[in-house]
Amino acid sequence: MASISSLNQIPCRTLQITSQYSKPTSKISTLPISSTNFPSKTELHRAISVKEFTNPKPKFTAQATNYDKEDEWGPEVEKIRPGGVAVVDEEPPKEPSEIELLKKQLADSFYGTNRGLSASSETRAEIVELITQLESKNPNPAPTEALTLLNGKWILAYTSFSGLFPLLSRGNLPLVRVEEISQTIDSESFTVQNSVLFAGPLATTSISTNAKFEVRSPKRVQIKFEEGIIGTPQLTDSIVLPENVEFLGQKIDLSPFKGLITSVQDTASSVAKSISSQPPIKFPISNNNAQSWLLTTYLDDELRISRGDAGSVFVLIKEGSPLLKP
Repeated sequence: MASISSLNQIPCRTLQITSQYSKPTSKISTLPISSTNFPSKTELHRAISVKEFTNPKPKFTAQATNYDKEDEWGPEVEKIRPGGVAVVDEEPPKEPSEIELLKKQLADSFYGTNRGLSASSETRAEIVELITQLESKNPNPAPTEALTLLNGKWILAYTSFSGLFPLLSRGNLPLVRVEEISQTIDSESFTVQNSVLFAGPLATTSISTNAKFEVRSPKRVQIKFEEGIIGTPQLTDSIVLPENVEFLGQKIDLSPFKGLITSVQDTASSVAKSISSQPPIKFPISNNNAQSWLLTTYLDDELRISRGDAGSVFVLIKEGSPLLKP
């Protein structure tokens, strides 16, 4: 029997293993065998894999890739149907929250009320109930700590303040209407401007008050009026006269006045620019009634509900909000 030392003289040829589909993947170089370097079974298994002696058929797998939205190769593909058609899953429409539904119901209830002047007792009761529900769900329970939400122009949509009713009733006069009542707040300078815009067939004008406010509590601010402003009338270049107007229950035909209006239209257009360029009239407000406080009971980025010192309620909607659309 040959000894291990005699086996050392037996050369081992190089073994090269290749795959049908690739270049040589492994090689065992000529190596003299000895008792010290004879490979174990584990080392042999590591050097030569069984997979390299088999010849499996190549497999091809198609996989949809999620591209980044900014990828130049195309939009994101979420699924591929068996037929090979790429399908992008669309997110289901978001269900409106309870607060959004309440705000929409409240805005719809203002229709035909002329900011509260013409509201029936049933409508007032419905509005009060919706306001109470919203106040209980106020997302900003400390509005004065979120002053940035107060910034901007707010349009009065409804009020129970009887002091405004004589002003609102002026809209029932022929050819004159209250176009808009607004409040503009600047939280950086702590200023408030209340403005009423009147419109007629010949011109539009506004009456405003400027005030300063101080934060007195998480919900309450103290307002001190400083001056009033009467805006310069802005004459219209084109005068549009209605066919008739209703006054004290009687319809008045305005067609005979159309000739007169046409004759003065050129004159009105010529003086419009000169009058409009004049500065507004300002006057100080210094009486004892020049102060009041305001309690904000609901506030978000498009709706504000406030209560005055006389218990009246004011509902204002941020300019540009879809809640203002009828």
